[in-house]
Amino acid sequence: MPKMTQDECKRFLAEGARTAKLGTTRKDGSPHVVPVWYEIDGETLVFTTWHASVKALNMRRDPRVCICIDDETPPFNYVRIEGRAEMSSDAEELKNWATRIGGKYMGNDQAEKYGKRNAVEGELVVRISITKMTGIKDVAA
Repeated sequence: MPKMTQDECKRFLAEGARTAKLGTTRKDGSPHVVPVWYEIDGETLVFTTWHASVKALNMRRDPRVCICIDDETPPFNYVRIEGRAEMSSDAEELKNWATRIGGKYMGNDQAEKYGKRNAVEGELVVRISITKMTGIKDVAA
C-alpha cells in the first residue's frame, strides 16, 4: 500500500466532510474512541466538544490523542494523526469554529444555525497540534 506524501495527507484532510475518529485514553488506561466533525486550520485540526464529555475530560488529563480519518469508498484511503490537544472556551473562537464546521458538514445554509446551537457556554474549541501524520492510499488496490 503506497504512503501519501504530507501534501497529499493535507489535501485529503481538507476535502469533503469525512468524520474523524478521535482516540483518547481514560483515567484507567483504557481507550476511548468517538466520531468528531472537524476542520483543518493550517497545521492544526479543530473540533468542538462539551466540557464534561468523556473526550474532554480525557484530553484535559492527558492531551495526547490519535485520530483516524478514512475514505469509505474503494480503493480506500486514510490518514492517521498523532497530536496534542489544547482547549479554549473563548466565545468568539467557539462561534467561528462551530459555524465553519456546521457549514462543512451541514451545508452553508445551515452554518449559522449550527454555529449558534453549538457556541454555548460549556462548549469548547479543541485544537490538535499535529506531531505525526501518516497517510495510506489505495488500500484495496
